[in-house]
Amino acid sequence: MSSIDTDTRRKLRDMAAGPLLDAILAQNDTLTLGMSFEQRIQLVVDEAHSAFTHAKVEGLIRRAQLRYPNSDLRRLDMLEERGLNREVITQLATCSFIDRQHNVVFQGFTGSGKSYLGLALAKQACTMRIRAHYVRMPDLEEAWIQAADKPQGQVKLLKKYASFTLLVIDEWLLDSPNESMRSMLLELLERRYDNASTVFCTQYAKKDWHQRLGSGVHADAIMDRIVHNTIWVETGGYNMREHTANINA
Repeated sequence: MSSIDTDTRRKLRDMAAGPLLDAILAQNDTLTLGMSFEQRIQLVVDEAHSAFTHAKVEGLIRRAQLRYPNSDLRRLDMLEERGLNREVITQLATCSFIDRQHNVVFQGFTGSGKSYLGLALAKQACTMRIRAHYVRMPDLEEAWIQAADKPQGQVKLLKKYASFTLLVIDEWLLDSPNESMRSMLLELLERRYDNASTVFCTQYAKKDWHQRLGSGVHADAIMDRIVHNTIWVETGGYNMREHTANINA
């Protein structure tokens, strides 16, 4: 169908119908010989929709700022030593917890694969055309400090991180947050509570969180907005970083 004139092509692109035009131009007249007009249109629309969806997903993955974009739940190593619950991981992969605005906590020792799980879950959400974002807590704290020097900077930062349907916070409580950061976390989690889902990747068990959050009223309030409606996943103590290095050695 390469006989489409230049003006028609321009009009299709003006209407943001580029994928549809590309599918039309790519259609092989020989292979579609004998097909009805309706069948050819269906084939074109199927191809265009597939290209559109792929571009949409790739854009979501790119904007999610994943630390390891190749993280993928389908390639997750379910070694017995890790003690991961396959049923829980399979259920998380459906992203149904996001529909319920539930949170997820991946907790385990250094190298146990917490970050990979959080990143893979964010990527899985992107493939389902869900807006996700990844951030390390030290980077979030640095962004909060820098935002204070800009007009309405901290207001805009809170609005940005509250808006993601799925937010992955890695290295959660790696450093104990100061009072300003605790206030920010409380406001952020208050805005996200019952509106969005947050994934926390951390070395620290739940019993240690209150102390690391300062043991005061901010700690009480932050914990109250996390511990309810949360799926807790223990990633254990098996060092996957060392395991992978030994395989590749």
